[in-house]
Amino acid sequence: MGPGDVTARLRIRHETVFRYSGEISASYNEARMSPVTEPGQATLHTRIDTRPASPALRYRDYWGTEVHAFDVNQPHDELQVVATSLVDTRPGPAASAPAGWGALADDRVRDTYVEWLQSTSRTEPDDELRALAAEVARGATPGDAGRAVSAFVHGAVEYVPGATGVHSRVTEVWQERKGVCQDIAHLTLVLLRLAGVPARYVSGYLHPIPDAGPGQAVTGESHAWVEWWDGGWTGYDPTNDQPAGERHVVVARGREYGDVAPFKGLYSGAATTSTLAVSVEITRL
Repeated sequence: MGPGDVTARLRIRHETVFRYSGEISASYNEARMSPVTEPGQATLHTRIDTRPASPALRYRDYWGTEVHAFDVNQPHDELQVVATSLVDTRPGPAASAPAGWGALADDRVRDTYVEWLQSTSRTEPDDELRALAAEVARGATPGDAGRAVSAFVHGAVEYVPGATGVHSRVTEVWQERKGVCQDIAHLTLVLLRLAGVPARYVSGYLHPIPDAGPGQAVTGESHAWVEWWDGGWTGYDPTNDQPAGERHVVVARGREYGDVAPFKGLYSGAATTSTLAVSVEITRL
């Protein structure tokens, strides 16, 4: 991606602060907050700083996500993790020739994309969702089904911050008809997979203001959307019912949220509880 191809240059600051109810002796942590470089997106700089400071091991996990793993082996009652990145984005490459339903049903295709067709404990459907998928995912092509399912979930599930937790099952979300972007992405994935369309969960960031001026720092958000395969991967944001574009920054992909959680950790010590504060600031440059 050359300089003339850049549509947006985004500076992202993602701060996570854990405060413990007492002093802890050690914590063991993984952060997945580094945007990827791929067609349509180039990460010019990414860095994760912690306080207390700690050396880190960086590696790629099974799903291709960069992981920043670190231990804090000194007494502390607060842990701060700050990820900063500078990313160039532009519309992705032209889509491949779409595959039809016959191609998706081929055993070789299903073997290749088997991990994107299976459910997990968080995304296990019930009979109601199976029947719903058969009804909603009808389409002339798998791509038509992807857009129809995304539009359906967007209209059926109300976006309500705090309505659910990260461990909510997709059946609970459907019964409540409300959730956050993770829940909306999970429900979209379930319906697509039930219809036979390979689909994966995408975690990253969304710049919320399309016409924000250069240098204007805005409160952004960690975000989730989906990609389905119909001859090539197509990104779509069912929370906003729109294709993923240059305001979306990809950090990680997986079967569902559990594969790509921005932060995971364990601690030992006197604390019995902890509180979490997260802020994301995005500046278009």
